[in-house]
Amino acid sequence: MPPAADDGNEPGTLSLRAVEQLSDISRDGWDAVANPPGAACDPFLSWDFLEALEASGCVGEDTGWLPRHLVVEDATAMIRGALPLYIKLHSMGEYVFDHAWADAWERAGGQYFPKLLTAIPFSPVTGRRLLSPDPAIRRALATGAIQIAQQWGVSGWHVNFPTRAERDVFAGQGLLQRMDRQYIWHNRDYASYDAFLDDLSSRKRKALRKERRAARDGIEIERLSGPDLQPLHWDVFFECYQDTGSRKWGFPYLNRAFFDLLHQRMADRVVLVMAKKEGRYIASALNLVGSEALYGRYWGRLDDHPCLHFELCYHQAIVEAGAQGEHKLARGYRPSPVYSAHWIADPGFRSAIADYLDRERAAVEQEIALQDEETPFKHQE
Repeated sequence: MPPAADDGNEPGTLSLRAVEQLSDISRDGWDAVANPPGAACDPFLSWDFLEALEASGCVGEDTGWLPRHLVVEDATAMIRGALPLYIKLHSMGEYVFDHAWADAWERAGGQYFPKLLTAIPFSPVTGRRLLSPDPAIRRALATGAIQIAQQWGVSGWHVNFPTRAERDVFAGQGLLQRMDRQYIWHNRDYASYDAFLDDLSSRKRKALRKERRAARDGIEIERLSGPDLQPLHWDVFFECYQDTGSRKWGFPYLNRAFFDLLHQRMADRVVLVMAKKEGRYIASALNLVGSEALYGRYWGRLDDHPCLHFELCYHQAIVEAGAQGEHKLARGYRPSPVYSAHWIADPGFRSAIADYLDRERAAVEQEIALQDEETPFKHQE
């Protein structure tokens, strides 16, 4: 592995190794490269979050997510870089859909699984994946992942929702780029929620105000974080989460033990928005706090109530809301491109996927352009 650029510290040969569980890695050492000083704090990259997935059993051999995180260490065993990495035995919980690729390759006599995946499990959030402030180490992590994929004989290595700078690194390593879209709310220097409403067309502004009145009719809303969060709130939230997960995915990916660990470790980075009717909680939405965004993750309800989903998830805590949902357009969310990167081992299969991605990219760009015309904002001359 090439040495890092000389930064004035102890230079020397660096080593790369795969780690089967984050509990074998220093919390401080991981976080020093995952959320280094000067970088935007990403709660999904923290040791607390990722290790909670493993410790709770949400990620592990029984779930088809086998951790094999890569770490770069110097001669003193200091972590200089890291890459979240999993051996995947299926494609569930990724939000980048490659089921058709798997089907095509297996119909052709190949074996698509296992594959390697760099992603945050169950979280379609764009963020850093090559965890190091050193560009040379970031490039070395990408090279190392490809070499490991070749050594282990897997069908490919996939990277979901990387940053723009990382996409350039991956392109230089020969990874294919895939485009999709999400609906993301952008703060255009709004000083308040009313300032956001004033930026909408009159018709859309009136519609949202009407929607909010219906949602809050007979409803008490609480926003809870840190020491205000109590076991009762998590009991209600988990019941809500199970209801939504069972209806949308067939089964919820996360168990109660994970949310217990989240409370113990990250309560100050959690915001639960909860709705109460006639003294009883009936709905809840969970958000994680980053330094530059509030990330909406999970929502559920125990009773039906008009427009309550929109109130809790979009109006009470305007967030980066993740994948899917054209209904977000009317609430000020814009169709925005998001990306993934893919190293495919077989040359012929790679060529076929590259052709598919070219055609898919053109279709996604067209869809984004068409949906952007449906913006609820005032048209600018």
